[in-house]
Amino acid sequence: MKFDAPATTNPIDRQCFIGQPLDRIEGQLKVTGSAPYAYERHGVVPDQAYGYIIGAGIAKGRIKAMDLDAARAAPGVLGIVTSANAGKLGKGKRNTARLLGGPEIEHYDQAIAIVVAESFEMARAAALLIRPDYEAQPGQFDLAAAQERAVKPESGDPDSAFGDFARDYAQAPVTLDETYTTPDQSHAMMEPHASIAAWKDGAVTIWTSNQMIAWGKADVAETLGLPPEKVRLDSPYVGGGFGGKLFLRADCILAALAAREVGRPVKVALTRPMIFNNTTHRPATRQRIRLGAAPDGRLLAIAHESWSGNLPDGATETAVHQTRLLYAAPGRLTRTRLARLDLPEGNAMRAPGEASGLMALEVAMDEMAERLGMDPVQFRILNDTQLDPENPERPFSQRHLVECLKRGAQRFGWAQRQAKPGQRREGGAFIGLGVAAGIRNNLLTKSAARVRLTRDCRLIVETDMTDIGTGSYTIIAQTAAEMLGVPMAQVEVRLGDSDSPVSAGSGGQWGANNATSGVYAACVALRQQIVARLGVNDADAVFADGAVQSGGHRVALADAARQGELVAEDGIEYGDLAERYQQSTFAAHFAEVSVDAATAEIRVRRMLAVCDAGRILNPKSARSQVIGAMTMGVGAALMEELAVDHQRGYFANHDLAGYEVPVHADIPHQEVVFLDEPDPISSPMKAKGVGELGLCGAAAAVANAVYNATGVRVRDYPVTLDKLLAAMPA
Repeated sequence: MKFDAPATTNPIDRQCFIGQPLDRIEGQLKVTGSAPYAYERHGVVPDQAYGYIIGAGIAKGRIKAMDLDAARAAPGVLGIVTSANAGKLGKGKRNTARLLGGPEIEHYDQAIAIVVAESFEMARAAALLIRPDYEAQPGQFDLAAAQERAVKPESGDPDSAFGDFARDYAQAPVTLDETYTTPDQSHAMMEPHASIAAWKDGAVTIWTSNQMIAWGKADVAETLGLPPEKVRLDSPYVGGGFGGKLFLRADCILAALAAREVGRPVKVALTRPMIFNNTTHRPATRQRIRLGAAPDGRLLAIAHESWSGNLPDGATETAVHQTRLLYAAPGRLTRTRLARLDLPEGNAMRAPGEASGLMALEVAMDEMAERLGMDPVQFRILNDTQLDPENPERPFSQRHLVECLKRGAQRFGWAQRQAKPGQRREGGAFIGLGVAAGIRNNLLTKSAARVRLTRDCRLIVETDMTDIGTGSYTIIAQTAAEMLGVPMAQVEVRLGDSDSPVSAGSGGQWGANNATSGVYAACVALRQQIVARLGVNDADAVFADGAVQSGGHRVALADAARQGELVAEDGIEYGDLAERYQQSTFAAHFAEVSVDAATAEIRVRRMLAVCDAGRILNPKSARSQVIGAMTMGVGAALMEELAVDHQRGYFANHDLAGYEVPVHADIPHQEVVFLDEPDPISSPMKAKGVGELGLCGAAAAVANAVYNATGVRVRDYPVTLDKLLAAMPA
């Protein structure tokens, strides 16, 4: 169905199920260990062999030789695949580097071989017998050193300009010009990248952990040189992705190659160190921000420039894009530049672009507010806009940032904040409050589903949408139950199978709104079949309580079901809606920290996020998404950093012992408030994404709180105690 205007009468608006804080329908399977993840499909795929991947021991160069004889002769070994016997391989559209390297090596830990054996231990032991002979070449691994050689990317929209920034900045009475840096970061999701592959009659089925099934299917076909109809991906449960599983990785392709080589299903899981260096990560950035303002606080000029690095075919970290939309200023300039680095591939990680960009922009806004002698909340409110600042003809479909800031300030007790840093003490600690605004766009993506009404009056929903821990199963079931007027217990949801209609997939916080809209469209088509079968008037039909009511008559839905199964398939498309309206979500983040006066140890005491994200489909699962994102914001602010070995070109802290992320003791109290204002322009669901919004601005709020506590401004993330200690107040 085509959606391009607000719906007038909409079954979703009844909100018998939609908008309710319902428990996850797959929750019991997960907490009892019954939900089958990619590496655990034991009953579905018999006679599995085990694969162990070997990664390159250099960052750049070539393999001169690789002796496999000892490995082949090891106990239990069934076969070994390298680039020499893998056959001709393509490169998927979404992969920067080849997933099987050799003889040329493009980055450290690029897969160069897979050993297949009867057990995991046998495969690992044999793999350790392989000794590649490398010819290493010098590489570039330092973004700061490569910044001067960075270039304008060939694709995307790296630059924007509006008005006359140079003039307006030069004439501004109050200015700021600062540089901020963010480090490389890892997704560090709980479930590793894992796949099981099996071949039959020239077709391959891969049970894998993937966020975007249609993308993955297309890239498997491209890489292996297969027709798309010969590829099936199945991923009903994903144990976390954060963008790291948007695209194919080595486990998927090498499982398929290995299974073809040995004639048996093969299962592969990447080790944790290999996940850090073989898969993708959030690239480091160096960002320069210039702000010019009038004495009354109105921004006159704003410029944001960002440098990041990647492999030769890689993309930039789009850290400047939110600056084009968040605040008004007549003179505007943004630039993005890409430096070639020979590190593992940089790519999407939760809130790509905004997460890094707001870590700089929202600290700069805090610094400018101080120079102006203004309250940071009021400074942001003063510079709000209801129109796209760089396209004034295009309004926001909805924008309640000011309400987020005002409600958050009142709820958090912002009035008690000391404007002068370092003034509040409790025992041996300094206490500070920080604020930051957040923005993340609401992306419209076509999405489809198939809905069945069975003879026993059950609803079965089928779509290749994934659930990466976000609650997709539940909100899709809520949508179908609302549209057909049946209890949730009568709805069965089947996700993650590439044989199902193509959905939006999980990523970019576009999944919930678009996937449920696709289910909505399929349910509309099914409703039309039902009323036709029952002979009732479609115009005033109401589906509720297991029946269809029309013209004063009530007919049980079971009457339609008994006449035979009905199946409907449809999807949602938006036409030029995104061009006519700027669709975004907004947040106000608040944080309180304590900083030990003697050691500079930082503790987050409490956090609040007030979110403007359209209708909230399920407040319980949405809250979980936001507090998880806020937790990632604490990690980004205070601890997360991939340590780059600038000599060898790899991430040295490549495990969960060396790469620090927040734990329960680091997060004492979080609160989430949803404005819950339905956006009729967004979709028939009137919802927007929220999963990444909780991260957008959270790190900056923590960093600003640290400054308010201590008076020490750290512009080089993460804000660790060694960067504070020397400058702490006496």
